[in-house]
Amino acid sequence: KAYEMLKNQNILVSVVDLYSIKPLPLEKLQKVFDNSQKNVIVVEDHYGPGGIGEAVASAFCNDDITVTCLAVSDLPRSGTKEELFTWAGINAASIISAIKRMVK
Repeated sequence: KAYEMLKNQNILVSVVDLYSIKPLPLEKLQKVFDNSQKNVIVVEDHYGPGGIGEAVASAFCNDDITVTCLAVSDLPRSGTKEELFTWAGINAASIISAIKRMVK
């Protein structure tokens, strides 16, 4: 959803679905990073510590890459998927805001 909204604003982004921490596709990620001005946003629908954002940041800690992580940071409540994503700051609007701050 965020991808399409950004595309309509002429902001081009890459989306990589990392469904698992191991194995990280390091070569694929490096190619994406090289084509993205080395700015990366990792969005996780769970807690950040021990997650994919930390794994990506750690794998590329010696490179000149900025990794921003959006993840659940508090104990979730009840609600629809959209309500919970908005509450956690990982919905499309939050992703777009993070990307726009990054590309200023």
